[in-house]
Amino acid sequence: MAKKLYPDAASALDGLLRDGLLIACGGFGLCGIPERLIDAVRESGVKDLTFASNNAGIDNEGIGKLLRTRQVKKMIASYVGENKEFERQYLSGELEVEFSPQGTLAERMRAGGAGIPGFYTKTGVGTLVAEGKEVKSFANRDGTSQDYILEEGIFADLALVKAWKADETGNVVFRKTARNFNVPAATCGKVCVVEVEEIVPTGSLDPDGIHLPGVYVQRLIMGSPYDKKIEFRTTRSTDVG
Repeated sequence: MAKKLYPDAASALDGLLRDGLLIACGGFGLCGIPERLIDAVRESGVKDLTFASNNAGIDNEGIGKLLRTRQVKKMIASYVGENKEFERQYLSGELEVEFSPQGTLAERMRAGGAGIPGFYTKTGVGTLVAEGKEVKSFANRDGTSQDYILEEGIFADLALVKAWKADETGNVVFRKTARNFNVPAATCGKVCVVEVEEIVPTGSLDPDGIHLPGVYVQRLIMGSPYDKKIEFRTTRSTDVG
């Protein structure tokens, strides 16, 4: 079995990066984003990248770092409301954006990982999301019909994800919210690179608790220690008198 564990993010991405890649990136807000791998992409200098990710991070965090360095050509995302640089680039025509409803985006990634080129959904019918897409009517059991739009599966060149634990063969466990997009993102990439907080001996993970089997993981790094990032910090005066 090929060794999957690499000493750092740069070595784990060695030979995988080139201009124009489609990258599926895990994360939900600032939870579960592959920070070390994103930093290595930035340092590599590759450009004209397309990222499929739930969101684009915030200014100077997550994919926001790559927007600052103008390495991202297109975003396929569902939520981008906290990134001022994203907003500026989009409104000025510097960044191409494909908005995808959150559930649809997750299913597009899952479909790509399952080898499914497309599927029909009623999410987005009659909205801007449906523009330019095939619409098909399906009959309901009560004799009525419902329009659905065709959405394409995402087949990424590379998947970058962040996990809680992994063993040395690449079996992975995610924690809480970080599980949301990391699993479908991981499966839809031709090559999947995972960074984790902890690496444990092979065989020590409960087989029933593994969220991503090692067959999907080609390369692995330990990225700890991590700082806890907070998207919004809300404070109040201590003077309540």
